[in-house]
Amino acid sequence: MSQPQPVILGELPSLSKLYVNAAATAARRRVLGPSTGKQKLPSVIHEVRGVRADVGNLTAYQHLVGETASDVLPAGFIHALAFPVSMSVMNRDDFPLPLLGMIHLKNHVEQRAPVLFTEALDIRSWTENLSGHRAGTQVDIVAEVRSGSSTGDVRWRGVSTYLAKGVFLPGIDKAGGPNGAAGSKDFSPPVPTALWKLGLDTGRNYAAVSGDFNPIHLSVLSAKALGLRGSIAHGMYLASRALADVGAVKSDAFTWDVAFEAPVFLPARVALDIATVQTDDGEWGRSDYVAWNHRSGRRHFSGSVASLG
Repeated sequence: MSQPQPVILGELPSLSKLYVNAAATAARRRVLGPSTGKQKLPSVIHEVRGVRADVGNLTAYQHLVGETASDVLPAGFIHALAFPVSMSVMNRDDFPLPLLGMIHLKNHVEQRAPVLFTEALDIRSWTENLSGHRAGTQVDIVAEVRSGSSTGDVRWRGVSTYLAKGVFLPGIDKAGGPNGAAGSKDFSPPVPTALWKLGLDTGRNYAAVSGDFNPIHLSVLSAKALGLRGSIAHGMYLASRALADVGAVKSDAFTWDVAFEAPVFLPARVALDIATVQTDDGEWGRSDYVAWNHRSGRRHFSGSVASLG
């Protein structure tokens, strides 16, 4: 197996341009039909060097998701910073799945060391694990962030799993992958520790700080144009807000997991429960969280945060 080819980008890609290109690609595929032949992921790593966080944007992000003001970049903010690089990989002509309409299934993040807003960062991203799912085909998008002024150790690593619903590629067994979140039908909502009230502008507000202006999040009209009954909240906004609410478990190094089950249509009232477990020596070791529709009891997402030190 050949080594992935590095592709050095001169600057962070524009998400708006990537979405426009994705829309053009989708239109072209509708006219010409899906590509045929052996399906595989592009053997490339996209990288942008010397990226710096914007202080004003960081402050707005911290305020929006409820993070404490700090010089340390929140893990969710780093995901947003790396997202355009990941999108540029998925936007390639040789990426076998349609970018628009992809469903975010889950995320696993390792925050290995603090990242300061003053640091210049090197961000790289690639794709892995093209596999079958009962509802289509899924893929992992990996992103890594290093400090450009350090020895090159990875400070932050994220793996985002996406599903191309209804897309079954030749040679990939649709029964070979996970079947989604287990046990969702048996969920009984606990007593919530928090209740979020999300307005219609939630998607637009997060787009302003993350740069992710996907139309499904911006308005009822733009979401309906893409087949949804209304606009939905960004999954990473919800996960990042839950991470902020976790609090004490977030040490200098931690893991952060989230699995998405049902979208949050805006406006919404989302109930959240956080259960934190202490280690034998009395330190905060792990927090499990779950969020659900306050009225129907349907689970939206669940996850955990665990200290690495």
